[in-house]
Amino acid sequence: MYPLIFIGTWEIVAIVLVVLLLFGGKKIPELMKGLGKGVKSFKEGMNEVEKEINEAGNTPEKTDTYNKEEK
Repeated sequence: MYPLIFIGTWEIVAIVLVVLLLFGGKKIPELMKGLGKGVKSFKEGMNEVEKEINEAGNTPEKTDTYNKEEK
């Protein structure tokens, strides 16, 4: 069984402070912009895969015409 992890207010504050110290205040908007672009492209890719799966399920299956001609 996986342990449950609860993040409180002080943990979030500590994480934000560490990120500020590592990257600085000027780099954070650039990081968030890159993260947003990554999430957007991931969603677009997932939508394309879902669309392809739905289209593949809606196409009629090919019938074997060779066997029909012999009968």
